[in-house]
Amino acid sequence: MEAGKSWRAAEGTVLRSRLDTGAERYRANRAAQLAVLAELEAELDKARDGGGARYRERHHRRGRLLARERIELLVDRDSPFLELSALAGWGSEFAVGASVVTGIGVVAGVEVVVIAHDPTVRGGAMNPFSLRRTLRALEVARRNRLPVVNLVESGGADLPSQSELFVQAGKIFHDLTELSSMGIPTVALVFGNSTAGGAYVPGMCDYAVLVDRQAKVFLGGPPLVKMATGEESDDEDLGGAAMHARVSGLADHFAVDELDAIRIGRRIVSELNWRKRGPGPTLPADEPLHDPDELLGIAPADFRMPFDPREVLARVVDGSRFGEYKPEYGTSLVTGWASVHGFPVGVLANANGILFGEEAKKGAEFIQLANQVDTPLIFLQNTTGFMVGAAYEQGGIIKDGAKMINAVANSTVPHLTINMAASFGAGNYGMSGRAYDPRFMFAWANARLAVMGAAQLAGVLSIVGRAAAAESGRPFDQAADDARREAIERQIAAESHAFFISGKLYDDGVLDPRDTRTVLGLALSAAHSAPIEGRRGYGVFRM
Repeated sequence: MEAGKSWRAAEGTVLRSRLDTGAERYRANRAAQLAVLAELEAELDKARDGGGARYRERHHRRGRLLARERIELLVDRDSPFLELSALAGWGSEFAVGASVVTGIGVVAGVEVVVIAHDPTVRGGAMNPFSLRRTLRALEVARRNRLPVVNLVESGGADLPSQSELFVQAGKIFHDLTELSSMGIPTVALVFGNSTAGGAYVPGMCDYAVLVDRQAKVFLGGPPLVKMATGEESDDEDLGGAAMHARVSGLADHFAVDELDAIRIGRRIVSELNWRKRGPGPTLPADEPLHDPDELLGIAPADFRMPFDPREVLARVVDGSRFGEYKPEYGTSLVTGWASVHGFPVGVLANANGILFGEEAKKGAEFIQLANQVDTPLIFLQNTTGFMVGAAYEQGGIIKDGAKMINAVANSTVPHLTINMAASFGAGNYGMSGRAYDPRFMFAWANARLAVMGAAQLAGVLSIVGRAAAAESGRPFDQAADDARREAIERQIAAESHAFFISGKLYDDGVLDPRDTRTVLGLALSAAHSAPIEGRRGYGVFRM
């Protein structure tokens, strides 16, 4: 990337930190961040616990490995595993993490998406959140051109939830076959039940490995067959690994045990002759000059308090180098060029939270520039939205905001989005929120996402109620309004919480700010498995 080379050689591109780690505000931010990270770790422990100690011990007594143990043996030793949607189902009646583990790992040197059923959670049965988590993992595989390895042991659908599952669950089969048609390999390692609709997972994958005396792959089990046809049969005759390897031909490989299945799975991936289509890292991947631990004191305890995103970049990008674009124009949006783990990137980061017309035009132009040179974009969100008011409406804020949103929507380079503090209103759209299909989207543990802040939203409803009362000639009930405002504030505060948002799968996970650089590096590497191509067909224009 020529632009990257030019700024790297220039003087004055190393960010200098002005952070005062002894300041009261820094200490308060750090304490608040550590407190919410302790809460996050407790929730992640619930996900790692699966169905609880009783069911994990029972699974082990049966001679079976747990889902995460299977993943650990599958991926290359000492390689990272980027778990996705770890808080799926948070705040619902279902287990945190749902009944499946998904993420990106390296198998035989190849980055792959892993989807592993957790049989300790209601037998691995699929609930609405495990369905969403699975579909999101398949979307990640498709958009980033990553092979998929399914670690299968599931009793099928969670039947009491079938009304929320049946229609959309068919998309799993659709996506597996679509991946195959795109030349993206899919592998199924079947460790246990894969029944009814689940039987189509190995049936629709390119490669299927079944474990002897454990895999059970059939459309209908012995009781259903007995009821439907009167035929007497057993699990092995209907769907055992030996039958499928020697009679039906469904099994491509017969594994004698789970370790053998994992060995065969790794061999299959090693024989794919898989090549990335994006460029590899092209710039020095030296560590930032400033301590990433200090990000804990930069992330605000109160999202209404602004902070300089350059302090974040100084602790995330390679060598703390940043070639800023238009630094004197539209100053509440910071834009410029950097690299993360050697991958060139363009960065858009909110400074004081509000997007004015100048910021919108600057952002749109910068997005176009990045597309011209095929450079991925990182969006660091901390926005309360586009500016409102008579002067701004008359000045064309709607037109300017539309330009930025248009640029985001039509950009074809990978977008990686992190909500650092607040992501409200159309600012979320202009900064590549979930509706704009970023390749990956994460949030810091203290972040909030909503139409607007809780107090602002409650206040708007209060003003509307007061105006309605005046128009109809009714007396305004202040006490009822106060109670209503308090209830709405509580509701919006809860529903904008990072755990709630991630539990709904509106992002790919909640981060410790100190892990930002690592996660961005893993995500960029995954994205470069696919071609990196910007939007063509228009030149950069002034707006």
